[in-house]
Amino acid sequence: MAKTVIIDYGSGNLRSVAKAFEHASMEDVVVTNDPAELGSASHIVLPGVGAFADCKAGLEAVPGMIEALAEQVTQNKKPFLGICVGMQLVATRGLEHGETSGFNWISGDVVEIKPSDTSLKIPHMGWNALQFEQDAHPVLAGFEAGVHAYFVHSYHFAATNSDQVLAEVEYGGAVTAMIGRDNMIGTQFHPEKSQHFGLAFIENFLKWSGELT
Repeated sequence: MAKTVIIDYGSGNLRSVAKAFEHASMEDVVVTNDPAELGSASHIVLPGVGAFADCKAGLEAVPGMIEALAEQVTQNKKPFLGICVGMQLVATRGLEHGETSGFNWISGDVVEIKPSDTSLKIPHMGWNALQFEQDAHPVLAGFEAGVHAYFVHSYHFAATNSDQVLAEVEYGGAVTAMIGRDNMIGTQFHPEKSQHFGLAFIENFLKWSGELT
């Protein structure tokens, strides 16, 4: 039986994330801070809200969690979804209020959004249209570019390899909305707050085996 594990480390919209996944799935959805639960997971979700350094510290405070994540995601290749700061943590570094090391699963830095239009406010908050190629990723299958998703953030993922940027939005310049490689994806937007699109996106993720073909 499929089992989705949502990681609880004291940061994240856990209630709304869990409710969205329960709505989208007929299988088990478990919210846990027990690293052992990742061993029986079919899909792993890492939410995150707040500052990069605080979220990293929260994960480090859960004994064995970062090691279990690395084993199950990078070695055992289980489908992984990082949401908001959960996505940012897979970067090489976060540069919010100093420098904090990330997982370095996808090379790049998490940097401040600096819109070319000074009238645009930071944080970038609200609905924005996703731009992506039609065959960008299996989890985006069935969606058209221009679909709207919900954002709340002041920093975004500046990936070293542009091929690993799966979707962007325009906000005084291109802002990374989704990244991925291999069995890993991450969204800067909140699928759990993105209404019909968000639930359909979650359904696609839960059907995804982690393969790109």
